[in-house]
Amino acid sequence: MRLIPASIALLTLALPAMAEPANHDVFGTFYTAAGTSRVTIEDCGDGSPCGRVSAINPNVLEPGTTPEDLRTKTGDPVLGLLILEGFEQKRSDWRGGTIYDPENDKTYAARIKRLEDGDLELKGCVGPICQTQIWAEYEGD
Repeated sequence: MRLIPASIALLTLALPAMAEPANHDVFGTFYTAAGTSRVTIEDCGDGSPCGRVSAINPNVLEPGTTPEDLRTKTGDPVLGLLILEGFEQKRSDWRGGTIYDPENDKTYAARIKRLEDGDLELKGCVGPICQTQIWAEYEGD
């Protein structure tokens, strides 16, 4: 009989740990791993994250080129380009989405989650092979 009250007490203590983890809050603006641009992640309209290129460092561009001049291989402007989309919330992260790399015109399967320090962990995958990047949180306006 003592087992039931002890089980209830243990379950009550475990409930806060089962609440939605902070790593689902991936919304904000982040520097890409190379630090050459920033991506702003906002709600797609259904609660899932969508990320767009929100700034490009002009110092990394060829002389005479502005961020507004940059185009993908299909001719779309890179500034404002949707590069993260299609994610589903899982237990500890967002999965099932994609990330588009305009530099090589390739799209990869992706997972994202917020780390405890506020940075973003992003995994881009081709089949079972994944590469992890850490995107630092942008602290500006």
